[in-house]
Amino acid sequence: MSGQIWTWFDGEWREGNVPIVGAADHGAWLGSLVFDGARSFSGRAPDLRAHCARVNASALTMGFDPVMSDEDIVGLAREGLKKFGPNAETYIRPMIWPTRGGESMVAPDRTSAKFALCIEARQMPEPVGVTLTTTQFRRPTPNSAPTTAKAGCLYPNNARMLAEANAKGFQNAISQDPIGNVAETATSNIFMVKDGVVMTPMANGCFLAGITRSRTIGLLRDDGVEVQEKTLSIDDFRDADEIFTSGNAQKIMHATKFEDRHLQWGPLSRRARELYWDWSAGTAAV
Repeated sequence: MSGQIWTWFDGEWREGNVPIVGAADHGAWLGSLVFDGARSFSGRAPDLRAHCARVNASALTMGFDPVMSDEDIVGLAREGLKKFGPNAETYIRPMIWPTRGGESMVAPDRTSAKFALCIEARQMPEPVGVTLTTTQFRRPTPNSAPTTAKAGCLYPNNARMLAEANAKGFQNAISQDPIGNVAETATSNIFMVKDGVVMTPMANGCFLAGITRSRTIGLLRDDGVEVQEKTLSIDDFRDADEIFTSGNAQKIMHATKFEDRHLQWGPLSRRARELYWDWSAGTAAV
């Protein structure tokens, strides 16, 4: 059912987009909320435990303590998914935020966190491809922002990238790290193919090296494909035979255009998607 939402908060499930954050909560006015995003489709929730573990790790990175164990969040998510159809396509979003600040107000009180889990019916996109451009906005360094956390405060910068790309007539943007190497897109990790070799930017701390990224690298390597994690430039992507992205919203999606160059849905981009879907079909049912 499109648009259906169930939210767990303060010990109970509630239907709809219910209020969870107070006006004086640290997570609201000082932007310290962390979240994660898993997917369910075809009766499976691939890498659900890894996503639940990452939201707790993000809380620790931001300076406050998790509320629930990784396994308890997994169990809660599986409970919530039963409120949807057996093959529902959903976005599973655990969230943690501190409610109070410490003596300075700016730093969080690490023991004051709350937890919510929002599960929203959201269809998996068809593999129609994505158009890409460049952006003037760059990813921050690890010593200037909490880049290893999946934190809400990082996303306004990504939104600027998307707004710029959309204004130029593209759907997404390839972003760079502070010294000009390719990092990711505004919403996902990125791969390119050249002469039969798959390449992806080396994780240097300036962007979140995603769970689906890691899964994709492993599946391709197990399939005999050479995958290199290395420093890559915008010009490398301009010269690529194929480009594709990985992330939870779309999983594996190929690029149909980068700047003024049109791209085909190539064999290794197709293979990456096939491998992911085949692997996910073999994971435990929800």
